Amino acid sequence: MPDFSDEAEALHAAKRETRAVLLAHRRALTAAHRSAAATRVQAELTALVRRLRPATMTGYVPVGSEPGGPDLPEVLRAALPAGAELLLPVLRDDLDLDWAPYAGPGTLVAAGRGMREPHGPRRGRTAIVGASLVVVPALAVDRHGLRLGRGGGSYDRALARVPAATMTVALLHDGELLPALPAQPHDRPVRAALTPSEGLRLLTRDGIALTASGSADAAVG
Repeated sequence: MPDFSDEAEALHAAKRETRAVLLAHRRALTAAHRSAAATRVQAELTALVRRLRPATMTGYVPVGSEPGGPDLPEVLRAALPAGAELLLPVLRDDLDLDWAPYAGPGTLVAAGRGMREPHGPRRGRTAIVGASLVVVPALAVDRHGLRLGRGGGSYDRALARVPAATMTVALLHDGELLPALPAQPHDRPVRAALTPSEGLRLLTRDGIALTASGSADAAVG
């Protein structure tokens, strides 16, 4: 019989190595490159939000070299229809995610792991279930939708609560949409990836289904 403990350790090691390479690449990006990438990601995501017009969506505050820029929540809030709500993650002590509404940059406070999160009433872990658009961070996504995060498992827990039909989008830098990633049973896929150069890419079990940048209508229709 196969040694599943050895297999699990090999997967952990493969993930660690992949994360190290991806994080090193992100650290090497210049400020000008990050700024240009953020502008393009924000434009693509704004087009998607205006197309879908969600009553509730989730986002996050990018930190460091994460794509999207630190002002991403404000950009998303401006793109939402009147009365719609943007929920941002609040990291719990058990590394699961709670959610709270975003009410402007002045309502964000510093939190664990370098995150910034809204200071206000929390909606609970299941608040993500009611979102019709879920935007998440990732270090990489493969062509089947499998997502590689930073290893805490917070978004895997959150994504496990999201209905299968919900549009889930991971924001990436160019070069982070990969042919394949090491995966474990608890890893949760996303339905789409968004990169600065290629725009929105809808993903399926058979690989990329959408290849045209800027085709948000085709992606969600």
